[in-house]
Amino acid sequence: MNKKILIITTNSKGNDKIKDTGVYLEEFAIPYLIFDKTGYEILVASPLGGVSPVDENSMSCSNPIEWDTCIQILRQTVKLDEVDIDKFDAVYFPGGHGPMFDLAFDENVKNIVEYFYNKNKIISAICHGVVALVSAKDAEGSSILKNKKVTSFTNKEEHIVKLGEFLPFLLEDKIRSLGAEFIEAKPWMEHVEVDKNIITGQNQNSATLIAEKIIEKLGE
Repeated sequence: MNKKILIITTNSKGNDKIKDTGVYLEEFAIPYLIFDKTGYEILVASPLGGVSPVDENSMSCSNPIEWDTCIQILRQTVKLDEVDIDKFDAVYFPGGHGPMFDLAFDENVKNIVEYFYNKNKIISAICHGVVALVSAKDAEGSSILKNKKVTSFTNKEEHIVKLGEFLPFLLEDKIRSLGAEFIEAKPWMEHVEVDKNIITGQNQNSATLIAEKIIEKLGE
């Protein structure tokens, strides 16, 4: 297919209140395997390189066997500042609570998102991975999310898992404050928003659909 996708994952395991978090495995494994089956070249990177921890809540004996390969890939990510981002057609950020503690504040992540935005390349993220987009600005200095249709893990879902009070901020609130048109489905329902080249998913149950939407957009 000659298409290249950069997947950027977290290095954070949380804080003293939210422990053993990281990347939510389903949100990484399902798109990764779909992209791989489609024939895309994939590079997995993180701010620090090395291990991208897997959220313990996403580990289950019922997970498909092929997800074990994905866990191994997450143990040896490339350091982000060593990546030639010009080679990639799309960037994808999986969620889990981990990104709220590092991707949300990483200057390199911000610069990469702005680069993809200015080059009109695909920017995609799911669940808490959408936090990687909140610092990026357009050429006029406005948020790239302003007036865009966007979704992410919602306040209602955060209330259900009872972790919102331990986060730096609530992601839905932040996205709304940037002037985005935040759109949500009922908790845990599959939901993806596509606004031009920005593709966002609400939760882990949206992992297959967001991968399909990314592939669809890459085929245009």
